[in-house]
Amino acid sequence: MASIRPRFDDQGNQTGWQVRITRRGFPQQNKMFRTRREAETWAATVESQMLRGSWLDTAEADSTTLADALDRYGREVSSEKKSGKIELYRIGNLKNDKIAKLCLSRVRGADLAEYRDRRLAAGLSPSSVRLELAILSNLYNVAMKEWRMEGLRNPVLSVRKPPPGKARDRRLTPGEEKRLLAECSDSLRAIVLFALETGMRRGEIKKLLWENVDLGKRTAKICDTKNGEDRTIPLSTRAVAVLKALPRNINGKVFTADISHSFATACRRAGIEDLHFHDLRHEATSRLFEKGLNPMQVAAITGHKTLQMLKRYTHLRAEDLAKMLG
Repeated sequence: MASIRPRFDDQGNQTGWQVRITRRGFPQQNKMFRTRREAETWAATVESQMLRGSWLDTAEADSTTLADALDRYGREVSSEKKSGKIELYRIGNLKNDKIAKLCLSRVRGADLAEYRDRRLAAGLSPSSVRLELAILSNLYNVAMKEWRMEGLRNPVLSVRKPPPGKARDRRLTPGEEKRLLAECSDSLRAIVLFALETGMRRGEIKKLLWENVDLGKRTAKICDTKNGEDRTIPLSTRAVAVLKALPRNINGKVFTADISHSFATACRRAGIEDLHFHDLRHEATSRLFEKGLNPMQVAAITGHKTLQMLKRYTHLRAEDLAKMLG
């Protein structure tokens, strides 16, 4: 049964109408409205849904702001991811926007479209905006499935995503590898050569341990990778030579040199522009194909889970393909 009562402030002025719905088998529902007509309409709708079995509780979604939900998502979901630190940074950006003050049930596609446009106008890349929207989309899915907010709908599904940015296709041009290596310290030179031979990610190289390297079998086991799976990769003759020339560190790590800062410095000294360390993974992947390996063989080495992702990391030069054609 629904009861509708007027509400008054401390001075005795009526401020609205309170609806209370009590029905066996359902949690008690309370809501305030400005007019009695609005209160009656809402009460009739909720009772009808309860009777038909289609009612979903939206009380928590109506009282939880997006900012509060983002905090919870950060604690329960983002913190468990390998990319958790980056995702928490993006969550901070979302919380700083005015959209974070809205309750979860009040966020609409139009609100997110305005958010998208504000972020793009502020200079954020389309890919970064897509990632922020992806966080919001997953947050709503988690809220509906795990936070007892079944009555929610995912507003991200109603907004156009910015087109993905063009994938980087930066490869080393003739002479750049020699110039880069000439400006590297011995420790960084070993890392660069090893990256070009294996296609390993920076984080994988930094975490590689001697106990996981078998020079006899010419393999290296990479543990706790980005996609959560271990993989064992073959080592080329050049990669083995790099490892044999390295000193053994007491901490068990194969490589100990700083990568980010020292690589940028080496590029600057070599006069090489717009080259990121991650581009070496693109270069290595492309070279594996140029050696004649098939996609499955290359994926086994690089760890790409789909051929689509492998394609994004592969940039074959037309002139090299022409040579292969004969």
